Amino acid sequence: MLSKDPTRFLRSLFDRAVEVADPMRSLADYLPSRPDGRVVVVGAGKASARMAEAVEAAWGPCEGLVITRYGYARPCQTIEIVEAAHPVPDEAGLLATQRMVRLLEGLGEDDCVLALISGGASSLLVAPAGAISLTQKQAVNAALLSSGAPIDQMNTVRKHISRVKGGQLAAAAYPASLLSLMISDVPGDNPAFIGSGPTCGDDSTADDAKRVLQQWSITVPESVRAVLNQPTGVIASHDARLSKTQNVMYAAPLQSLHAAAQLAQDHGVEANILGDALEGEARLVAAEHAKQALQIQASMSDTDAPIVLLSGGELTVTRRGDGVGGPNAEYCLALALALNGAEGIHALACDTDGVDGAAEVAGAVIGPDTLDRARAKSVDASAALNINDAHSFFAAIESQVITGPTLTNVNDFRAILITPASV
Repeated sequence: MLSKDPTRFLRSLFDRAVEVADPMRSLADYLPSRPDGRVVVVGAGKASARMAEAVEAAWGPCEGLVITRYGYARPCQTIEIVEAAHPVPDEAGLLATQRMVRLLEGLGEDDCVLALISGGASSLLVAPAGAISLTQKQAVNAALLSSGAPIDQMNTVRKHISRVKGGQLAAAAYPASLLSLMISDVPGDNPAFIGSGPTCGDDSTADDAKRVLQQWSITVPESVRAVLNQPTGVIASHDARLSKTQNVMYAAPLQSLHAAAQLAQDHGVEANILGDALEGEARLVAAEHAKQALQIQASMSDTDAPIVLLSGGELTVTRRGDGVGGPNAEYCLALALALNGAEGIHALACDTDGVDGAAEVAGAVIGPDTLDRARAKSVDASAALNINDAHSFFAAIESQVITGPTLTNVNDFRAILITPASV
């Protein structure tokens, strides 16, 4: 498979990374026995419907409501699945969040809540604070996404302009006990930043959120400034309302990277994991990875085994144009330009949730012929990068990776396959 089709090999590594993060494979191991008394299941994220499906497979029918991305619903027995917009929230998410909070109202000390949280919950759980309207919340969210700010900073702002993020969902369930099962999609796997931490306390302040807006030159409406000019509803980590909450991370990017590395080694390929928490501007990280790959290749002899560089994390894109792009596609495009047709180097970069940016595309693949194929179709790679139009570029040369909903989300997956130049 490797010698005949490097692209197929890289895709197999990605598929393996996604497979091991499937909630139906792993969530049940972290579920306790079903509690006696009333149990309410809530959740949000791109994997939440699949997580709910796994819960009912283990516990049977449950009362509850989870919110997932359009197209990511699963057939559950009694847990209601609501689809809403991601990455910019919509009214469906707003109304579903209101219903979820009402579901938690009035729970007693003997009741139990199971929260299912995965990446995407920041958009899907929508409850603007103060007088912030949905339209204003959408504008702020879109500005954050195009600013280039890292995910932890974006989520700091999101928490402080919300009624449910930053521990507020857990506080709404108190005095019931709450177990939150999480799939990490954030660098460093900090549970407080997964989906903006609806069940996690947070000691940041409104001033911290204002500093993020200032640092990334994000203009916000007066309603947002009014909320941030006073203490917000974010729940401090020592708050008594979180005393009965337990947050458990049961799936994370590093597990998927190790699984992909093992598969590579099974095919005689040396695997090197660069890290599971890489951050930074996609095009800059790509340039650094191209340099690293070329240096490794230059040190290889003809008889050396191939090497694959694996990495996870969440890269960012600073919007410079009006193209259709995402961090994984932009990474691949910048990588292709930096490698400039180097023989023996192929790469793949995809989001494990199947959606790179706002496009229904997981990512892209490149090889030594990428730029030649683009020129043959009169497609300018440098021009596409300049206007953040990576998805259009890869669509034109038929090098997109399209998976459809993967029903999980352990962030970005990148693989660079290096073989000796003369092979």
